[in-house]
Order: sequence, then structure tokens, then C-alpha cells
Amino acid sequence: MSRFADIDIDPAIVRRAAGGDRKAHEIIYRAFCTPVYSICLRLTRVPAQAEDLLQETFIEVMRSIGSFRGEAALGSWIRRIAVTKALMFLRSAWHSRAQSLDDNWDDMTPGRPDSHGITRHPDEALDLDAALANLPAVSRTVVWLHDVEGYTHGEIGQLLGKTSSFSKSQLSRAYQRLRPLLDPETAAGLDRAIDGPALGQC
Repeated sequence: MSRFADIDIDPAIVRRAAGGDRKAHEIIYRAFCTPVYSICLRLTRVPAQAEDLLQETFIEVMRSIGSFRGEAALGSWIRRIAVTKALMFLRSAWHSRAQSLDDNWDDMTPGRPDSHGITRHPDEALDLDAALANLPAVSRTVVWLHDVEGYTHGEIGQLLGKTSSFSKSQLSRAYQRLRPLLDPETAAGLDRAIDGPALGQC
């Protein structure tokens, strides 16, 4: 999981925030604004939109924090809100283009990887972040949520309004696409993931 899991907020601060304490709101915002912005930017790839989603996320956090029961970590709860906001934006964009999630792959990344200016030479290989940028939005989202944020395929499918099988399929296709874009060691890790439990994690 990304930095959300590393942030510890005193339960007293959460209680004060639930009671409308502005200072407590500020403490929570400052603690989580960077990881929230980061995940929104990773999913949307648009800095201005990530800024908007950051604000939308914390408006929702402060509006709903009174209902937070502490059954999970505060960071996990805030992360869920941020991911939901980002996916709402992405699904709106997909729908505005009259494009289904299933069509996203070929429409967003036609041609061979090197037609996008990506080298196949290991000594010039792009890092994983740059490689992810060359994935279509749906597949990039699935890779990030599964491999970095730790969501299961069932959870990802639910967030996307799809099935766990859809998430597994997108992850498998993304791994296949990423392999030639990465250095041999990282590519080998993808091969192990394809053959190992990652695609089967539900």
C-alpha cells in the first residue's frame, strides 16, 4: 500500500474533527494531502484534475468524518474516498467519449510499444512509472490499485462496475504490455507475477 498506511492520527484528533474542530480538520488535511494528491494524479495523469479531486476528497472527508467508526485505519478510509472520486472522474470521461471500459485498450494504445517512442534496449529502458504512463487508463488504474494500493480483484471490479475477472484480464494484459518497456530484472518480476498468485488474488 502507498503512504496512507504509514500515517497515524490520534483518535482524539478524529473525534475533534467529527465535532467540527477546524484545527483538527487542518491536521488531517496536512497529514493526508500529499498521498491523496499522489493517488489522484497517478490515476488521472492530469495535475489540474488531481488538484480538484484533492479538494473534493477532503470536502467529503470533513463532511462524513462523523460517520467514521474506526473499524479500519483512517488512512484506508480516506484512500477509499480518494479512489472513488478519481474513478468517478475517469468513468465520466470514458462515458463522455462514448467509450466502454472494454474498448479502452486498443483505443488508447494502438500499435507496437516502440511506436510510442519507447525503446526495447535494456540500457535505455524507462522506469516503471514512465512505463505505466503508456498504458491505457483502465489498465493503468487496475495495475496501480492492485499492485501498489493492495486492492483485490473483487474490490477493483466493484469500483469499476465490473467483475473480478475483468480486473484480472486487465492486469494480465497490462503486464504483457509492460514487459518490453522495462529493464530485464523488473520484467522478470512481472513474469513471476503472471505465473504466480497475483492474478489469482481475489
